[in-house]
Amino acid sequence: MLEWIVVNKELIKIVYGVMAMFICLVIVLKSHKLFHLSLHQGIRYFRNAFFFFGIALAIRYIIAAYGYYYPTTMSFYYVTKALFEFFIIMAGFFLFYSLLWKKIEISGKHHFSSLFNPVIILLYIMTLLIVTLDFLWGRYYFMFFSQIILFIFVSGVSYPNYLNDRGRHFFPRFYFIAMFLSLVVWTLNALASLIFKWHPWLIIIIYSANIIVFLLFLFGVINATKYRG
Repeated sequence: MLEWIVVNKELIKIVYGVMAMFICLVIVLKSHKLFHLSLHQGIRYFRNAFFFFGIALAIRYIIAAYGYYYPTTMSFYYVTKALFEFFIIMAGFFLFYSLLWKKIEISGKHHFSSLFNPVIILLYIMTLLIVTLDFLWGRYYFMFFSQIILFIFVSGVSYPNYLNDRGRHFFPRFYFIAMFLSLVVWTLNALASLIFKWHPWLIIIIYSANIIVFLLFLFGVINATKYRG
């Protein structure tokens, strides 16, 4: 079994990427519908997160796969690596902002664009800085540590909402669990990359955990849409 995983590693990556991209697409469409039903501003940023997750997955597991099966230049590798890192980090920042937008934006004043506004532009700049540092370092250190710290913070912020809700509403409970599992997945990714050198069994565990997290987000959005619709 281990030998089969090693031999078919790139095929497994593509299958995983297609599955995760499809889930992200459904989440984007469902959350876009939910935003228009509720006009909840945080849902706009939640939707953007999975739009960016989908782009990152397409770059990492579909476009980059081309470079495995067909000869490419080092420039192709560096560009796809940088783009993947940029979109995956920004997806995390959008999830972060979807939870804290009320504390940051002026009450009653919503930005025209959820992709380009002063705070989001600042997050773009921070992301570019992280990508640049990782490029100079030659590893994903800054990406891993920034996302682990981010999801520790977001899990900490969503936990009081989970406690205060006392099970009355589905979304606070789902959001905390999803954020905590996202923290676990990022931690596993960091360990796999920095310590275990992407051991095949650990890769399967991480891919399975990622799919579970995405499905949890999908379930939450479908559940919220059902009650709004």
